[in-house]
Amino acid sequence: MVDSERIQNQWMPSGQTLVAGMDGQGSFLLGCAGTGIGRDGEESCSLMKQTADDSKLGVGERAFSAAGAAFLSAIIVNPLDVAKTRLQAQAAGVNYSHPLGNMTYRMANFGPNMLFADLRCSPSCTRAGIQGTVSICPPECFRYKGALDVLCKIVQQEGFARLWRGTNAGLALAVPTVGIYLPCYDILRNWLEEFAAKNVPSSIPYVPLVAGSLARSLACATCYPIELARTRMQAFKETQIGRKPPGVFQTLLGVVSQVKSTNTQQNSLQGYRVLWTGMGSQLARDVPFSAICWSTLEPMRRKLVNLVGGDEANAMGVLGANFSAGFVAGSLSAGATCPLDVAKTRRQIERDPARALKMTTRQTLMEVWREGGLKGLFTGLGPRVGRAGPSVGIVVSFYEVVKYVLHNHYATC
Repeated sequence: MVDSERIQNQWMPSGQTLVAGMDGQGSFLLGCAGTGIGRDGEESCSLMKQTADDSKLGVGERAFSAAGAAFLSAIIVNPLDVAKTRLQAQAAGVNYSHPLGNMTYRMANFGPNMLFADLRCSPSCTRAGIQGTVSICPPECFRYKGALDVLCKIVQQEGFARLWRGTNAGLALAVPTVGIYLPCYDILRNWLEEFAAKNVPSSIPYVPLVAGSLARSLACATCYPIELARTRMQAFKETQIGRKPPGVFQTLLGVVSQVKSTNTQQNSLQGYRVLWTGMGSQLARDVPFSAICWSTLEPMRRKLVNLVGGDEANAMGVLGANFSAGFVAGSLSAGATCPLDVAKTRRQIERDPARALKMTTRQTLMEVWREGGLKGLFTGLGPRVGRAGPSVGIVVSFYEVVKYVLHNHYATC
């Protein structure tokens, strides 16, 4: 969910409004109402000396900035997102042992001449087999002990490319989410402003917050199955050697087929509710994330931009100020909302359809507390903070610098 702001910039023509928001993964949304879309960075150009009219930055330029920021962020930090999801899934009971692991471990008693399956163990594990080339791993070798251990074992056991599992789903979320969010925000904001002006004038300052929350909730509900597929793609690894892991569509089909196999009512659409499992947890996570991040990022960014030259700051100064502010704000927000992220992951990877449909976010949090206490609520904190900090910093700084360069280009035309 996104908390949105309606901001009037000094460098924007009178009457134009900038829509800004943020989700709980550190991804930013931005759009100029009625003009285009993009991601974050709504104030930094007002901190720089700009003489050209920003209306020259149309849909194409904003879309280019936003797409570049989202793509760059997803590519760089996705391995940490995978590590975070694996740690949280393991704490929820997902077993990452190789299906042949226990059998091979027991067969070790037959001697070194026995032909075993290659389980891609760490070199530190006990090894036996013909000419010592075959691995024998106890189940403990497949248990993750931390973020770095997750990354190393994924590379050893599944291949380097698996670190970017779910990236395609993440990128696929961006366009439809923004495409739904911005038009709905405009419609809701205009309607609520008109209603508030006639009935409750004192509530007008809160209209952008309410409109942004409702619009983002609608966008989240519409595109949520893709988010569900992304989490499950990252959490579960392919157990059959040489088989390609399922994609987004195959993952969702697998979720629905599980419901149909346990559903006694034929031709019932009720089972498809499972595709929205955990949406409440995601919305509950994104609200405080956005509030903490925005309240931290904006004042820090203004101070840092002033330190590097204020209105006279160059592109490198803008880059450094925005990245630093985004890094700190994203890290603090991610750490504070980690328990809700744990609940979201646990609900999304639930294999029992009946349980998935009955559980609530509160019940999930209580279950995590009973099983693991405070440590359980903050499972995956390291990679989550490590992902959100750079992600927010990259998105904010990239978007701002691209806007800065394009703005200066148009100013000299």
